[in-house]
Amino acid sequence: MTDRVARDLVIHGRVQGVFFRAFVRDAADRAGVAGVAENRPDGTVAVHLEGPPDSVAKVERACGIGPQGADVDRVDARDATVEGRSGFSVS
Repeated sequence: MTDRVARDLVIHGRVQGVFFRAFVRDAADRAGVAGVAENRPDGTVAVHLEGPPDSVAKVERACGIGPQGADVDRVDARDATVEGRSGFSVS
């Protein structure tokens, strides 16, 4: 079992203009997960997560709920390549 995994997520729904990226950053910081969240032109939010498997899963679950004001329709998720990121950024 590896000590670090990566996941790429695309969150669909009412997820822009509701502080979704800041919500993900806060959840990732609390869980010790690195990565990035960014708005995409199609209205979705793309998220890359890296860290311990249980911590990444915890942040992924949080993305399925989102902050107050968000309305998550679905989360498309796939395994990704660990890039060696540190910290979590919003772009």
